[in-house]
Amino acid sequence: MNANLYALFAARFPSDRSACCIETASGAFYSWGDIERASARMANLFAGLGLPPASRIAVQVEKSAEALILYLATLRTGHVYLPLNTAYRAAEIDYFIENAEPAVVVCAPENFGWTAQIAFKRSAAHVITLGADRSGSLLARAAAQSDAFETVASAPDDLAAILYTSGTTGRSKGAMLSHANLASNALTLQKYWHWQDGDVLLHALPLFHVHGLFVASNAALLNGSKMIFLARFDAAEVVRYLPRATVFMGVPTFYVRLLAEAGFDRAACSNVRLFVSGSAPLLLDTFNSFAARTGQVILERYGMSETVMLTSNPHDGERRGGTVGFPLPEVELRLVDEHGQPCSGTGIGGIEVRGPNVFCGYWQMPEKTAEEFTADGFFKTGDVGRFDADGYLSIVGRSKDLIITGGYNVYPKEIESVLDDLPGVVESAVIGVPHADFGEAVTAVIVCRADAGLCESAIVAALKARIANFKVPKRVFFVEDLPRNAMGKVQKNLLRERFREG
Repeated sequence: MNANLYALFAARFPSDRSACCIETASGAFYSWGDIERASARMANLFAGLGLPPASRIAVQVEKSAEALILYLATLRTGHVYLPLNTAYRAAEIDYFIENAEPAVVVCAPENFGWTAQIAFKRSAAHVITLGADRSGSLLARAAAQSDAFETVASAPDDLAAILYTSGTTGRSKGAMLSHANLASNALTLQKYWHWQDGDVLLHALPLFHVHGLFVASNAALLNGSKMIFLARFDAAEVVRYLPRATVFMGVPTFYVRLLAEAGFDRAACSNVRLFVSGSAPLLLDTFNSFAARTGQVILERYGMSETVMLTSNPHDGERRGGTVGFPLPEVELRLVDEHGQPCSGTGIGGIEVRGPNVFCGYWQMPEKTAEEFTADGFFKTGDVGRFDADGYLSIVGRSKDLIITGGYNVYPKEIESVLDDLPGVVESAVIGVPHADFGEAVTAVIVCRADAGLCESAIVAALKARIANFKVPKRVFFVEDLPRNAMGKVQKNLLRERFREG
């Protein structure tokens, strides 16, 4: 049996290949037959280049239907898809190309000059262009190819993709994901989230990340569901399209912005059966406000580049705010203390996981791979969590964000939750900065409403009434915005650098 992920998708495409697979905001219409034929043309183009087996194809292009077709063509040829954030600049692209050694680099036409210079310096054999407006050499060259292609047979453990970690701290690492990793997760989510005939996904996420590509797109393709493609998130445009969709996935920022949109109400959401949030923590205030406004409860889940999805609040049953639900079927998840021993009850511990969704290791980093797995095969996620009495998992923070102050362990998420509940606080980030006496000083960085009238002494006083004194920040700083990466994760490394002398 062919374990190629595309073969799994194709076996579940609708029998009516003339039905719509992708509709864009500009009115373009791509049938399932169009997807098959266009991906075949691109696959034949790659086959004609004489690439070595399992070559990396690095892609830094704007979101488009053709960009998704390029992903499918890479799968069909048995090569390895390497999506790159469109925000990356030359120095970052140089690192990724040097590290991944792709045979083909696909970039936006306007970036061809500097990208080609880097690619050829790093011995990439081919640089091809693809524009969001269908410009570029990829489509022009693929047009001359046959629209029939026999999908390459892949073994379950063959690599399908390399996804570089978001790099909020340190150098990005390339997480190697196999066809079996991605297939198992897509099949699990299809059942767990009750995907059904007639579902339509409103797709406003980017295609270079787990959420938009390996969760949203893979699930829709596996289910044979139509996608409405928005080039980027725009709250007003999302509100306009929601009545035509049944599923919507977003990062917390999407939901905050939707709640600020005047036309966003119960009527706009009446056709949607599932709202999913992930990639960053969803504030409890946003969770509650969304439910009050729409009558719908957001389903929050938890995943990462190395594992795709790990846990999820239930489709049927209580979706509990401030938690990421339960481990998905076939996923083993445990919490361990600093000595590697299992945590009991509601104790806080490092999250370790094992399952068919867990990646094969880090590209060209065997020592790092060995370091991140336990002797019995669990991956150490680097996240810190806690189960409540009913088994719902809450993410307390990152182990590398742990603050040790005066010999006490402080988990930033705990303090952030208290801060975010204070009147006038929009959001917060808690970090540790060097301190001569305590080793690290707990430091809070806060975004507040303009009319809140908050000051450092008032924040400190409020916290002293709610949490242990050693957890109370030594300093509080106010900023207009918290720095975030493309998927909305707060870049605490930048905050630590900015306020290290605070």
